Amino acid sequence: MIITKNTIIGDILDTDGTVAPFFLEIGMHCLGCPSARGETIEEACMVHGTNADELVAKLNKHFGNE
Repeated sequence: MIITKNTIIGDILDTDGTVAPFFLEIGMHCLGCPSARGETIEEACMVHGTNADELVAKLNKHFGNE
């Protein structure tokens, strides 16, 4: 899976639930809420005041897309 800032968080979690801690460690504790199921990484990072590019890089590294 290739992750971009436009990737939906719910799709990422459906593909590999082991990445949940990546979101939790930056303050995204509502992964099961309806918003998270339809939000992009960029939208969620904006709401939570975190860097979307850093999260995308970390997720792509996890999925082997460095």
